[in-house]
Amino acid sequence: MAREDGAIDISRIENVPLRVSVAEIIRQAIVDGTMKPGTPIVEMALAEQLNVSRAPVREAIQILEADGLIESVAYKGKRVKPLTLREVEEVYSLREQFEAFAIRRIVERGTDVSELHAHSDAMFAAAERGDFPGLMAADEAFHRTLIRLADHSLLLGLWENLYLRIRQIMALRNSANRDIRQVAANHPPIIRAIEKGDMILAISLISDHTRSASQIAPNELGISA
Repeated sequence: MAREDGAIDISRIENVPLRVSVAEIIRQAIVDGTMKPGTPIVEMALAEQLNVSRAPVREAIQILEADGLIESVAYKGKRVKPLTLREVEEVYSLREQFEAFAIRRIVERGTDVSELHAHSDAMFAAAERGDFPGLMAADEAFHRTLIRLADHSLLLGLWENLYLRIRQIMALRNSANRDIRQVAANHPPIIRAIEKGDMILAISLISDHTRSASQIAPNELGISA
């Protein structure tokens, strides 16, 4: 509400509801792979871990059910929604098309992609120090930046709709990679091809990268067939 002088009264801004904060904590644990698909959701245990009452945890779970990250199972309670091989294939086939489209626009428009180097460098630095969360953050930033540099609002919106699942699968896939340095090594050739204006090579590299990430053994990641 505005004051009589027309200025916004920031004193009326309220804190984020506890249920929203709790939902974000659990959401992050799911999408970064800490809570893997199929993990049981136990209200009391979560409340104790987060040092809150069960009420905001229950409300947070409802939010995450609406996100499609948690599901109810008859006679068993709630769990992190399992992924299926089909879901992984569908998400990654769309991701491949989105990123190939982004590269096509970037090359055709001669867009400067120098900021991708910073994210690539951050991946290598994180890999060298064995910082898996840091690697994931830099990997995510690289691909989000690639989409953003295409300067296509609808594409970015579609990417955002897939964001939670993409991030979850990326985390699960990368956590199964024995050498996380290889994750970082996949990215510089893509940047070089784009900077050289070699659209065919850049699209081929991004396609190979996304396809290899979608080839996941169910037992490696705890997903259902």
